[in-house]
Amino acid sequence: MRSMGLTSPVPRASIANNPNSPLSNRANRRASSGGKYSSMSKDDATEEANSEFVTYTVHIPPTPDHHPMSTSQTSLAEEGSTAIKPERSYISGTIFTGGFNSVTRGHVIECSTEQPEPLKLGLVCGMKGCDEKAIKDSSAPCECGFKICRECYLDCVGNGGRCPGCKEPYKEVSDTDEDDPNSEAEDQALPLRSMADVKLDKRLSLVKSFKAQNHPSDFDHTRWLFETKGTYGYGNAVWPKDGYGVGSGIDGFEQPPNFGERSRRPLTRKVGVSAAILSPYRLLIMLRLVALGFFLTWRIRHPNREAMWLWGMSTVCELWFAFSWLLDQLPKLCPVNRVTDLSVLKERFESPNLRNPKGRSDLPGIDVFVSTADPEKEPPLVTANTILSILAVDYPVEKVACYLSDDGGSLLTFEALAETASFARIWVPFCRKHGIEPRNPEAYFGQKRDFLKNKVRLDFVRERRRVKREYDEFKVRINSLLDSIRRRSDAYNAHEELRTKKKQMEMGGTLSESVKVPKATWMSDGSHWPGTWASGEADHSRGDHAGIIQAMLAPPNAEPVYGAEADGENLFDTTEVDIRLPMLVYVSREKRSGYDHNKKAGAMNALVRTSAIMSNGPFILNLDCDHYIYNSKALREGMCFMLDRGGDRICYVQFPQRFEGIDPNDRYANHNTVFFDVSMRALDGLQGPMYVGTGCIFRRTALYGFSPPRATEHHGWFGRKKIKLFLRKPKKASKKEEDEVVVLPINGEHNDDDEDADIESLLLPKRFGNSTSLAASIPIAEYQGRLLQDLQGKGNQGRPAGSLAVPREPLDAATVAEAISVISCFYEDKTEWGKRVGWIYGSVTEDVVTGYRMHNRGWRSVYCVTKRDAFRGTAPINLTDRLHQVLRWATGSVEIFFSRNNALFASHRMKFLQRVAYFNVGMYPFTSLFLIVYCFLPAVSLFTGQFIVQALSVTFLVFLLAITITLCLLAILEIRWSGITLHDWWRNEQFWLIGGTSAHPAAVLQGLLKVIAGVDISFTLTSKSATPEDGDDEFADLYVVKWSFLMVPPITIMMVNTIAIAIGVARTMYSPFPQWSKLVGGVFFSFWVLCHLYPFAKGLMGRRGKVPTIVFVWSGLLSIIISLLWVYISPPSGRQDYMKFQFP
Repeated sequence: MRSMGLTSPVPRASIANNPNSPLSNRANRRASSGGKYSSMSKDDATEEANSEFVTYTVHIPPTPDHHPMSTSQTSLAEEGSTAIKPERSYISGTIFTGGFNSVTRGHVIECSTEQPEPLKLGLVCGMKGCDEKAIKDSSAPCECGFKICRECYLDCVGNGGRCPGCKEPYKEVSDTDEDDPNSEAEDQALPLRSMADVKLDKRLSLVKSFKAQNHPSDFDHTRWLFETKGTYGYGNAVWPKDGYGVGSGIDGFEQPPNFGERSRRPLTRKVGVSAAILSPYRLLIMLRLVALGFFLTWRIRHPNREAMWLWGMSTVCELWFAFSWLLDQLPKLCPVNRVTDLSVLKERFESPNLRNPKGRSDLPGIDVFVSTADPEKEPPLVTANTILSILAVDYPVEKVACYLSDDGGSLLTFEALAETASFARIWVPFCRKHGIEPRNPEAYFGQKRDFLKNKVRLDFVRERRRVKREYDEFKVRINSLLDSIRRRSDAYNAHEELRTKKKQMEMGGTLSESVKVPKATWMSDGSHWPGTWASGEADHSRGDHAGIIQAMLAPPNAEPVYGAEADGENLFDTTEVDIRLPMLVYVSREKRSGYDHNKKAGAMNALVRTSAIMSNGPFILNLDCDHYIYNSKALREGMCFMLDRGGDRICYVQFPQRFEGIDPNDRYANHNTVFFDVSMRALDGLQGPMYVGTGCIFRRTALYGFSPPRATEHHGWFGRKKIKLFLRKPKKASKKEEDEVVVLPINGEHNDDDEDADIESLLLPKRFGNSTSLAASIPIAEYQGRLLQDLQGKGNQGRPAGSLAVPREPLDAATVAEAISVISCFYEDKTEWGKRVGWIYGSVTEDVVTGYRMHNRGWRSVYCVTKRDAFRGTAPINLTDRLHQVLRWATGSVEIFFSRNNALFASHRMKFLQRVAYFNVGMYPFTSLFLIVYCFLPAVSLFTGQFIVQALSVTFLVFLLAITITLCLLAILEIRWSGITLHDWWRNEQFWLIGGTSAHPAAVLQGLLKVIAGVDISFTLTSKSATPEDGDDEFADLYVVKWSFLMVPPITIMMVNTIAIAIGVARTMYSPFPQWSKLVGGVFFSFWVLCHLYPFAKGLMGRRGKVPTIVFVWSGLLSIIISLLWVYISPPSGRQDYMKFQFP
């Protein structure tokens, strides 16, 4: 039989673990609509289920530190020799595979070694699986001294009243304990309001809530006061001493907590740029705009009659440059800065209160996505370090889930992740114990600064040395995996070939007959790897393989688990350290020939669906495999914006990208500081920054294509007329049911009646696919992502405080089987995934398009610049790699310009200046066409002896001087309010011309070919630089010259301008009537072009000092010969006075 149910871990936990839940008496049900896996309990399991759940052993490569998971993170355990039944249990040791026309199978992983349970402290409960604080010895319930906590003691009393230690009955059974002021009710979440009458799914199992000002009719206030030790109010004469952990006041009594003040304190503040900088900045923009207007008017009205073609081309280019500058400058009128207050976040969501007496974390869950595609270009060690920084992040462990998307289906990545999960048991507790920053081991151990700074623990040096040795061994194991897999596969393939030949001989064949045996890639247990094989066989190639899910680390317990003292098994003392690890999942979506898998966007959408079923965090952080968490509190910084007043309108929080491994001179503007510190800060003052592909925290419901709860439409000239919209009006309900109804406007319209809501719910399969589990998770994610009720305005929906302080239930096989079904290659057929839902398809820059769609629906975004960089990554420092990266970005912009995502077609919910910014994203590559022409104009002027103006008049020079001075002053003010340096600004200007003459024209050409001729655009993955070995040059890749067709236009421009300068000087010197003004004008602009192309020329020369001298000699001789040849072809008519230098 196949039953239906919820798949979100939080609701499941509330059913199983919370007796106060109004749905605790309902049958536990499971949905499995997408795959061929049947979920059955012990009582109704049949042979059919066992036939589909295939069990065999897969041994992860044995390593010195690899052990089975702990109690909270164990794999499926076999009972005897029978097959394992698909029932509720941890699945961290099982690989799940499945896909098109195949059953979903679970392959159980076992390890030959066992890890002893962590030693428990003396004051920890001795019951198996319990880590609560034990009752003090003076009040021990039994004379044998068996350690037991209050909860386990009450359970034993209810089950016969015998001591688990001595098996004797307790002498005294009481329901109170003088030494433990907290009652049993305080260890559980207090009753919260239930989410009733949800239109999309009515089986939500959230704990029932109440409002202090509006109790249900059956609420027993006297009983509530007794069970929670509450009071009748906060104005009593005496506040109880054993209150809720707020702090002690005068005379030993605690002061009543000021909950009103707590809710009023903001989590974030907007800090505007100083008016002393911003006002002159805006004034200069207006002055330069006026100067450009007068200059262009003068240029049009004063043509050069002697060279109309030269005047016409230059004037058209200058008009376009003015238009392009205006598009770039207008969105910079309102820059802002923002700061967060992490102390308020901790006080509001992690402090004890009436609904959460134990102070469990009430922060929402975050699912972290890491994407990789090719282990050859993205080294597994780089990805492993990124994963380790995520697992060690400073955020509630039970609220974090990490998903690695391996789009290449590589066994190397899989086994590297298994090694990473093993090493994390050492690295993560070490980071928590000593407050390590950054929590990327490669970055931490490679720091040049003093690692003893601010360290006070005496055992730090010893433990650091041990962990460093373990990390070095971990690196060796990761580096040896490729060779280990190859040798293992060769041995198994040779064995299979011998077996096949033996069978052939037994069948009567001969040895001379050829035997075809597929060259498989083998796992360490002697079974075929279900993903990609090195030989690329059918059903096992990079674009044709089954879907794979492996939970490397299962969801942790809700309560902290402390380690043991240092001994032979433990490197260091972890008795005071929480050793739990976040959930870690390996995902490789199914790929089949004939299906468009949509590159990175398709992989991200597969992770969205998988995580919705397995963890369903209401917020999602996506990172590239080479971008690690540099600031362990980065997630808390981002959540401050999401959970603050007005945060329900924020679709994502974008962090700036910071890079390591860049050469000190930043030759090719790899840091891109002008964009991240100037343009993005300015957009933050409008509707929000763009999404740039990594380092971004999303609201899950915004990714699902829903509209914000409130939006503003901008009408009239420049959007000055504003109309406010309330897009999530709850249905008319009684006051008792207020704040319980989930209304998600999929079309962004009002749901005016119940009939419209029913229609929307019927359309869910069309939009999200046929997985009922995925559909059921949507309203749960929306509810968990709401603001607290005390932060909501009148008529808005919120969640009660403490509603997320509920432990998760461990994953089971049926849940992962459902997750396998949603990563199949055909799941997105006839749905809106990639069209409206998730990451948007159809562009190589899917990040910009995805962010644009959210802003177009009325969402806002926020730019979070932390004092300590939130994330750090790598960038290509090689010239060719850098140009190809810029080519991909520019090609995506051209695709945007020729698509419906052009900002010209934006809705009225997008602000005018925000629309200008997005329009500029699609327009900037076309500036390259005019830029190339303008770079050749100085050379043409020197060749012909003409200039863009008939004479260097005073008016022209004054206009040129005014435009140049205002540009310099604007740059200085931008540097002041953004914090960048003049060097950063100049490098950005240089690479703007380098990219504009190389990658951008090619992007325009490729975009036009795609639009006109339908030629598909393909790009190679940008190689991620591995960590240099000791003694290697860190910037060796900077000097490598790799030829590319993109280099042809800049080289041509440099050669033509260099030769033109030589010819112009020679002609003027030999001319009977030298025109020095035109020579000066042409040489000045040619020199301007060459100065901008200097980093490009330096990149072509390779390493300093390695260019042979003969290259410079031949270059000089070639220029002289060409100059003399030009003079010979076009000799001057006379020689008189040719040596007299005379300026006009």
